[in-house]
This record gives sequence, C-alpha cells and structure tokens, in this order.
Amino acid sequence: MAINKEKYNEIINELGGHATLVAVSKTKPVEDIQALYVLGQRDFGENYVQELTEKQSQLPKDICWHFIGHLQSNKVKQIAPFVYLIHGVDSLKLLQEINKQAAKLDKVINVLLQVYIANEETKFGLDESELDGIISNDHLEALKNICVCGLMGMASFTEEEVVIKKEFDYLKSLYDKYAQLQIPNSRFQFLSMGMSGDYRIALQEGSNMVRIGSLLFGARTN
Repeated sequence: MAINKEKYNEIINELGGHATLVAVSKTKPVEDIQALYVLGQRDFGENYVQELTEKQSQLPKDICWHFIGHLQSNKVKQIAPFVYLIHGVDSLKLLQEINKQAAKLDKVINVLLQVYIANEETKFGLDESELDGIISNDHLEALKNICVCGLMGMASFTEEEVVIKKEFDYLKSLYDKYAQLQIPNSRFQFLSMGMSGDYRIALQEGSNMVRIGSLLFGARTN
C-alpha cells in the first residue's frame, strides 16, 4: 500500500509544529519511506535492528532514525553510529551499553527512558521506583556519552479513553517531575507518547512526540 498523503498532511497540520511526528516505517519498503521523505518527513521509527541498518544504508543521510522497539544490549553497536534517538531504554544495563558503544565512537547518543504505564503484561518499561532508582542514585553521573532526553510510554490497548487518558496523564506527571531536576547527562525535551489509535489523547495530555505508522503507511503486514 502506498503512503496516505492526505492523512500525512492532516496530521502535520494537527501537530502544528508543537509535536514531532515519528513515522513508524517498520516492515514498510524503502520506496514508501522515500515518498514520505519527499513530502518533508525526516523522523522515522523502526523496531528491528537488522531492518533499520538495511534501510539506513539505502536512504538519505539526513533522516533522523528513531529506534522504538525493544533493544537488546548486544545489538546496540549496530545502530550506535547513526541512530538519532533510542526510545525504549528500560534498564540501567542497556543505558550502560549504549554509553559504552557511544564512547567508542566519541559521540553522545540521545535516549528516552521507557516507563511502564499500561495494564498489560506484554509491554516493556520501568516502573516508577526503577525510574527513580536510575535517576536519583547517581547512576547517570558516569554515563558521559548518553543524554537522557525525556520519557516514553505506551498506553493500554483499549477502547476506554478514560483509561488511556489516565495513563498518559500519569506519564506526563513523571515527566514534569524529572524535567525540573538537575539530572546529570540529561536534557528533558521529549515526551514520546501516542500512536495511531490514541495520539490525539496523548497530545491533549502533553505529548510532544507521537509515533504513527498505520495511518500513514496502512496496516501492518505482521
């Protein structure tokens, strides 16, 4: 399925420059990504390391690649040279590995800490105490080659808007709390929440980065 230009323009107008659109292009061909690129889109999100590295090598170098899937520590080095933002960092171990690979390249890699806000076992993320442990216990002091740029979360997969709203509101409250602190090697600027089915609620609750795939590219192939 080709890209939906009308929906893309509608979403861009809706965001009005107040939030970043990350076009989720996993499983989609490079031709579709290129077509959105021509329309002006520069932020693209991928879930799988191998697919991301293959696409990155074939597409324009000014694309900002967001890794939005569950990242295994042993695969960090494959995307470290070019990744713009890693969304789903859910452990201190993964943070330390990203820092290690970034140091080898003499660069700083931007990351978001993923918070578990959904009422589903399948979602990844830190709970509030784990998040507090990473941020409050001087763990970040030694990680000079990462920059924690904010938080990311996924709401429950439900039709109940009140549930989704409550989860996003909770994540926004955590974001506001930590954004006021002087945290080493951090610069809170992104609150990544909201996808194709719930991005409007996320925007109402303060999101400034949404991850949208199926509305732009059509339904997933897997």
